[in-house]
Amino acid sequence: MKKIILIAAVSAVVAGCAVTPNSANVYNARQAQGEQTVRMGVVESIRNVTIDKGASGVGTLAGGALGGIAAGSTIGRGNGALAAGIVGALAGGVAGNQIESRMANRPGLEITVRLDNGELRAITQDADEPFRVGDRVRLLSSGGTTRVTH
Repeated sequence: MKKIILIAAVSAVVAGCAVTPNSANVYNARQAQGEQTVRMGVVESIRNVTIDKGASGVGTLAGGALGGIAAGSTIGRGNGALAAGIVGALAGGVAGNQIESRMANRPGLEITVRLDNGELRAITQDADEPFRVGDRVRLLSSGGTTRVTH
């Protein structure tokens, strides 16, 4: 029974750590075949940023569950096991929160583009495509989302 709970908790941690990309190269099914407005411009500046996806709380819960089960089932008996389980749950919760936070942060770029009409636009997206100042780029916009691509 404890193995089933352990597997369920680990699965919850893995599922909770999945993050949606902010990449110019990733489209969800709803965005496929949708028309986008295209504007052309030149990269004025690039700044490295961190994209924080935020914590869902799954890491804390799963870490707490794993820590409580591991400590409570291996240390002491009776009240000792209960106390060990509580301490293990607290430590596991803190560790799970830290792991989820690290996995939710992604490197990003803030790309400032001077459009052909002279306007400036800044777009933040995943840092999965290299850009340099002076690059000729496209801004693809649809439904409040804008992407910078070559």
